[in-house]
Amino acid sequence: MITRKRLTARAFGLLVALAAGLLPAGPAAAAAAADEPDARESPKVELVLDVSGSMRAKDIDGQSRMAAAKQAFNDVLDAVPEEVLLGIRTLGADYPGDNRKTGCKDTRQLYPVGPLDRTEAKTAVATLAPTGWTPIGPALLGAADDLEGGNGTRRIVLITDGEDTCGPLDPCEVAREIAAKGTHLVVDTLGLVPNAKIRRQLTCIAEATGGTYTAVQHTDELSSRVKQLVDRAADPVVKPVATDGADRCADAPRLKAGLYTDREKFSEHRWYRIDVLPGQELRAAVSVGADRAVNRDYGVLLRAVTTRGREIVRGEEAGDGRTDVISTGLRYPKAPLDDDTADEVKPAAETVCLQVSNSFSAPPSVKTTPGLPVELAVDLVDGPDEASDVASFGLGHGWWLLGVLALTGLLAGLVWGWLSRWRLAVWRTN
Repeated sequence: MITRKRLTARAFGLLVALAAGLLPAGPAAAAAAADEPDARESPKVELVLDVSGSMRAKDIDGQSRMAAAKQAFNDVLDAVPEEVLLGIRTLGADYPGDNRKTGCKDTRQLYPVGPLDRTEAKTAVATLAPTGWTPIGPALLGAADDLEGGNGTRRIVLITDGEDTCGPLDPCEVAREIAAKGTHLVVDTLGLVPNAKIRRQLTCIAEATGGTYTAVQHTDELSSRVKQLVDRAADPVVKPVATDGADRCADAPRLKAGLYTDREKFSEHRWYRIDVLPGQELRAAVSVGADRAVNRDYGVLLRAVTTRGREIVRGEEAGDGRTDVISTGLRYPKAPLDDDTADEVKPAAETVCLQVSNSFSAPPSVKTTPGLPVELAVDLVDGPDEASDVASFGLGHGWWLLGVLALTGLLAGLVWGWLSRWRLAVWRTN
């Protein structure tokens, strides 16, 4: 679905902006990060490249899929962070024959996981030529073995243009097996062909391990996405916590600062509750991903509402089918107590209801279950010392803004009427 580099950058830029602007690091984030693998160990990444015969097809920017992949790899290898231990594995690169049993064993490590020699790695990639079968399952098992050992971040990035041709070893079951070992190994998948069947398989592989699926149709998109995934391994984010939103605020789970994941049906509303103390500012950001084919024109809405149903502030964003992720965010600073009151009364928290809604729809042939993946980031920070934004003044409620607009309109009408009468009097006099 992502078809332009600019739009891809915009979608991921928005996620970065929300994470950086809305959710600065705080004690809660630090506590959550403590549960992650030891950050002092070097992260490990293995790029798994499909070199099967179908990679000869010339449908990516006028060149073959293999040529586009090589160009992207060169860009990625130039940008790999120094602390990342990187390796490269191939599938379908060596056996050109018709023997299925032999072809389904055709996976090997092209470059060992370790400190990167960019020249050596580029030379190894340059020798590849589209050859054989597509043994995705065996390649994933091999890559998992390549990344064994240590407690640092580990990530597999699979780039392929086709469906696995080596059943009954189902790649999705292989991914589930890898996840079941509890090794914190994430598999991200990139598909070079916008095919529904391939998309389902690659999405299943990614979801089984907490990874992501991305469809790419241009060389620059491939290069950009792989760079992002390698950088993500070098700078891991807080591990999300699964939660279940409710269909009304009264039944919603009570969340603390952190990162949460959920599933939301098409055009559904999901509710969550957060307690905000006087003097705190609630910052929330939500992202909804289109992990299947959806109709164009959709949106996402994030509302902060009181327990009595009055809207406090909202954030909303719309899309037109050109990105796989759509995001929005909001801020709500709660006024601090007066100094005299604060000394006498223990501050009571206000329960704020967060509503996440979407306007996605899908063609009749697309399954609507499970729901779309939702990522909700919540943070509570010290509120601003001065009321410097509209939320601090309550403009998010709409009433102040409505009053200001009404008063402005009234004054403008009176002035315009007076000027009209004055001009009419002057015209009659002359």
